[in-house]
Parts: sequence; structure tokens; C-alpha cells
Amino acid sequence: MMDRMIDDETLDRQLREAVPYIDDEGFTARVMSGLPSQGREPRWLRAIILLGLTIIGSGVAYLISGGGRFVREGMIQLSDFPIWLLLVFAFGCGLVVGAFAVIVAVRKTPEVRDVARLRF
Repeated sequence: MMDRMIDDETLDRQLREAVPYIDDEGFTARVMSGLPSQGREPRWLRAIILLGLTIIGSGVAYLISGGGRFVREGMIQLSDFPIWLLLVFAFGCGLVVGAFAVIVAVRKTPEVRDVARLRF
């Protein structure tokens, strides 16, 4: 059993050094050139389509909901809440968003991603 884990860079280097290149007389290049090219649409086109669908969906939801009447009624109900309850709600939302930000930051940090490699 291995006592320590091998990091990705070390493993990649070991695999590259272990197997010498096998000459295939251009076979791989011929196969790759014979494959159809990937015809991806531009990124801006996807963004425009998503933005358009979002605007259409929002407009339909607004019309179906009675012209936004529920927003006005929700604001009236919210004004009847005691201020301490609103403060608790705002503080709770801040805690949830902060916890989510910490989790994302930890997951994106390569040193913390692998707890076994941490030295204390």
C-alpha cells in the first residue's frame, strides 16, 4: 500500500518518460486529418440566444402573473414584518452566501483540494 499519493505532475512526467514514442509512419496524422472539423457556433451567438430566451420567458411570466401584481402584494406583506425578523433574515442570507464563497474558494485551491498532501 502506498503511504503517500503521487501528484498529477509527477505521474504525468513518469508516464511520459516510461513509454518511448512509437513511430507509426504518419498514421495518426492521416487519421486526424481525415476527421471532420468541429464546427462550433460562435460564443456570442449562444449568449444572444440565451439572453433572448430569458427576456421572452420573463415577459411571459410577467403577463401570466397578472402584470407583476404579486410583487406589489409581496412588498406590502414584507412591510408588515417586524424589523428584527428582517435583520435576522438578512444576516442568515449573508451567512449562506459567505459559506458558499468559502466553499468555492477552498475547492479552487489546489493545495486544499487534496487534504492528504497538507503538512501540519
